Amino acid sequence: MPDQKISNKNQTGQEFRFAGFQLSPSERLLKRDGAPVPLTAKTLDMLLCLVSNAGRLVSKDELMEAVWPGTFVAEANLTNAIVSLRKVMGRESIRTVSKYGYRFEVPVEGEPGISSATYELFSRAKELTAHRSLESVVAARELYWLCLAGDPAFAPAWAWLGRNCALLAKISDKGGDTELKLAHAAMKRAFAIEPDLACAHQFYTTIQTDTGEALEAMERLQARLRRHPAEPETFAGLVQALRFCGLLEESLQMHRKAVDLDPIVQTSVPHTYFLRGEFHATIESYSGRGALYLDAAAWAALGDREGARALLAQRVSAGGCAVTMQAGMESLLAITEGRFEDAVARMETRVAVADPEMVFYMARHHAYMGRAMEAQQMIRTAMERGFTVPRQTLCGDPWLASVRADAGFGDLMRRSEELVERARKKWLGREVGFDAGVAAVQASMGA
Repeated sequence: MPDQKISNKNQTGQEFRFAGFQLSPSERLLKRDGAPVPLTAKTLDMLLCLVSNAGRLVSKDELMEAVWPGTFVAEANLTNAIVSLRKVMGRESIRTVSKYGYRFEVPVEGEPGISSATYELFSRAKELTAHRSLESVVAARELYWLCLAGDPAFAPAWAWLGRNCALLAKISDKGGDTELKLAHAAMKRAFAIEPDLACAHQFYTTIQTDTGEALEAMERLQARLRRHPAEPETFAGLVQALRFCGLLEESLQMHRKAVDLDPIVQTSVPHTYFLRGEFHATIESYSGRGALYLDAAAWAALGDREGARALLAQRVSAGGCAVTMQAGMESLLAITEGRFEDAVARMETRVAVADPEMVFYMARHHAYMGRAMEAQQMIRTAMERGFTVPRQTLCGDPWLASVRADAGFGDLMRRSEELVERARKKWLGREVGFDAGVAAVQASMGA
């Protein structure tokens, strides 16, 4: 991935725009409804740092370096600047993340170098992506392309296009490989323009893990932690990358660090709990998050088939989710109702386009129905695609009992242990290279 940053943005817009304010970095000026708002130089520097990172946690150290580079100042100076900004924009505009930093929570409607028309298209495309229906995601993709036609150097638009294409690969029942290739290409373009773009690093993790590059994602995120040792989104990405590598304890540790930094950050830890056999923790951490499959699978694993069936019946009838997810829910519903032939039929129609983690969940369905040979083959397929099922899961998951009784289980275990050991060596080897800043953050969080 190229390291050189491309920065030839157009000059048709020179302001961040938010809630009636206009912030011009080049003129070093904040205006409200066109009228100048007086700010000290350091307070303006802090506002620029917060606004340019709107929506993500900015650590105290990052703010100190942006406002007082290379200078030791008391933390009271930072606090005073935040108080001054809140007086101008309202207390709720900047959220304090206890012990670690601040987040600018006012929606930003434009940024320097991006025309108003282009940014409006971009905002609309992001809204459509969030709906996650096939129709809305296809429409969003067209808007991202329009944004990039107007400004090919708009890095966030490339990153969001990548995310959108990856989502489309899951939602659509055709063209998955093509969409994933487009997702990779779009993300690489975003990195070429802006190598340190936070949203690009966040989105790329899911693309990498779904396409067999969990080890590469793990190493990339570790390298990012050297530059941003207090970024909760990076720890959240490691939750997924480490789980795909079969490192469940390490995945759980990354979740704890992410939440210590930012209590409202969302991670994929429910899936980690599930693989660890902690099904009550799965339900507690997953329910209420746009729940679809996993809590129902956890209830079924606990032996509550009726509870799982009730959840699934409602969600299956609602529809509107990814094709493979819909197939997984329909298959699990059929199992809870004793319709095993229907369960197999639903899996066989969609499994070819499933992401590797979903392949594993469908393997569990086969195993529960006594189809050990099919289950083993699907677990191997999941591993070949980059999702390592660790010993803890293979030996402890109650739905894999038929797999454990099969003659091929020993070979499956050996392959799993080889993959886990390889990943653990890379993880530990890269951890040794963490700089003092990362070590200090980890120590403060009880690592």
